[in-house]
Amino acid sequence: MSDDDAVDVEVESPDDAAADAASANGTAEAAAEEPSDESGEASGDARDEALAAAVAEHDEALAREVAALEADLAETRAELLEAEEEVEELTSKLARVKADFSNYKQRAKRKQDEIRERASEALVERITPVRNDLLRALDQEEGSDLRPGVESTLEKFDDVLADEGVEPIAPDPGEEVDPARHQVMLRVESDQPEGTVHEVYEPGYEMGDRVVSEAKVTVSAGDE
Repeated sequence: MSDDDAVDVEVESPDDAAADAASANGTAEAAAEEPSDESGEASGDARDEALAAAVAEHDEALAREVAALEADLAETRAELLEAEEEVEELTSKLARVKADFSNYKQRAKRKQDEIRERASEALVERITPVRNDLLRALDQEEGSDLRPGVESTLEKFDDVLADEGVEPIAPDPGEEVDPARHQVMLRVESDQPEGTVHEVYEPGYEMGDRVVSEAKVTVSAGDE
């Protein structure tokens, strides 16, 4: 073999071999750490599924809340309708009560008027005979004694008044003056104690506890 045909063989030194081995090892580790496309796609799908699940859960919660609000609204509307019906019923009942009360007042007034009319009729029926007696007394001839007839008529009048619960107010001389029952006409000289009744000018009348008319009296001014 000639020198020209000789093949140049490059022999690596030990340091160069170690460097190449380290470089190869680093490349392998980097390749191992870098995820593949399939692994990335799987991770993205998981995130999408988690997001979809969260959205679905949120929608379900909103749906439950809306359903609860709709139920409350329906219940409130039902209560409102019931309250309106109750108000309408009470208004109608009040109108009926007012109408009944108005009718009662009218009936009571008519009844009072009827009672008053009947009472007046009964009183007139009892008084007219007394008037007739007075007319007969006046028809007597002049000079005749009218006193017995008048006294008899007065007794009838007194009977009618007594039956109606009417009593005359006719204080005796010397009796204390009662401003609620006596009307003082004037003061006169009298042997009665000063400030007491001298005489009755016109009797009064009382019915039960009520004074119908006061007795008109003169009052003693004492002796002068």
